[in-house]
Amino acid sequence: MRVTIDRLENDYAVVELEDGTFVTVPALLFPGAAEGDVLRIEVDREATEERKQLIRDLHNKLKDEDNT
Repeated sequence: MRVTIDRLENDYAVVELEDGTFVTVPALLFPGAAEGDVLRIEVDREATEERKQLIRDLHNKLKDEDNT
């Protein structure tokens, strides 16, 4: 998905989505970006799976500690 930063207002960015609608989001999501910048937002499937595995591992470790 591509979004365009329409304007920055205080700590928020008003961005235009591909369908022409506008949403307001925290500007800190786009460090270094400025008004008029076009950004690409994508899902990182590999990082998502790594994160899920980390959570599963931590959950299993806690369960093992409770059983000892």
